[in-house]
Amino acid sequence: MVNATKGLFISCDIPMAQFIINYNNTLPPSQQFIIHVLDSTHLFVQPHAAGMIRSAISEFRDQNSYEKPT
Repeated sequence: MVNATKGLFISCDIPMAQFIINYNNTLPPSQQFIIHVLDSTHLFVQPHAAGMIRSAISEFRDQNSYEKPT
C-alpha cells in the first residue's frame, strides 16, 4: 500500500532552510508545518504554509536590510 501526502517542495540555500526549520520549531506543535527535511537544501511542507513562510521570510529580510540614513 502506498501512502501519499500532499505537500509543497521547497528548494533553497542552506541558510534559508535553517531559517525555515528554526521558524517551524518556534511554533506550537499543532501549527508546525514541516512534513520532512529531505536534505540540507530541500524541505517538504504542508501546502497551507506557503503564505506563512513567505511572510516570515519577507519580515526577516526587511529587518536585515540596510537603510541609508538621511
